Amino acid sequence: MPNPSLPLSRRAFVALASLAAGAGLQPAPARAQAAAAQRIVAAGGVVTEILYALGLADQVVGVDTTSLYPAAALRDKPNVGYVRALSAEGVLSLKPTLVIAIEGAGPPDTMKLIEEAGIRVERLPDDLTAPGIVTRIRTVGRLAGAAEKADALAREVEAKFQTLAAERDKHAARKRVLFILSLQNGRVVVGGRHSSADAIIALAGAVNAAADVEGYKPLTDEGIIAAAPDAVLVMQRGDHALSASDVFGLPAFAATPAARDKALIGMDGLYLLGFGPRAPDAAHDLMAAVYGRSECQAGRRP
Repeated sequence: MPNPSLPLSRRAFVALASLAAGAGLQPAPARAQAAAAQRIVAAGGVVTEILYALGLADQVVGVDTTSLYPAAALRDKPNVGYVRALSAEGVLSLKPTLVIAIEGAGPPDTMKLIEEAGIRVERLPDDLTAPGIVTRIRTVGRLAGAAEKADALAREVEAKFQTLAAERDKHAARKRVLFILSLQNGRVVVGGRHSSADAIIALAGAVNAAADVEGYKPLTDEGIIAAAPDAVLVMQRGDHALSASDVFGLPAFAATPAARDKALIGMDGLYLLGFGPRAPDAAHDLMAAVYGRSECQAGRRP
């Protein structure tokens, strides 16, 4: 039933949305017991990736635009928009029983409307450490009624992280990596501490050259020179793709070790920053690119 304390317009929306989502929705306890029959909207590329890795594609009824892996997800499933700009109407039209969302999915008003329509919404913690990624896999599996499959996948990922840690410990001299998100009117936007870029650089056994910056922020020419990166990391596809000439053609990079060696590393954005089941593989590939594959031969298998 709509909440009578809501403004009339919102009460009306919620009532209509409830009908659109399917009249007579089960109460939360019953829905939890009927997990095998879930209709899931995945709000976040990592959610989609985990669900597909667990063999639950049939339960997925909608995905967001960041769900680029596997490619079949965005090709075959209805698109509910960008993860931070979702449409309540678009989500509810798919009659989901469950929305699994990454931290920051929204906007908040949209998520509130979905919940008010009687849809269960679960949010994943934004923990980008190895234990956090393993927990994320188990959480999605539990929510989707596939706890045993998720536990098996989590153990595989955990083993890969253990192998990665052993490789990481071999590098006593840590190289400095600068992640560039974009070039905006000549300004270099980098990934500083507490960013997803910072997390993957740490997993790869390198030092974030922009650790003095918080989050994703522009870095001055003086800051770039002081950062002295040994390598520059960029995304290799889409609007954020950058070439060596784009980066090393900037005067601030001329004196950096990365420019001297033309050390530009390009990786797929979701693979690099998705932090799902492929995270240890991505971290190993980054480690190999930074330190040289001959030094990382015990890492991931092809």
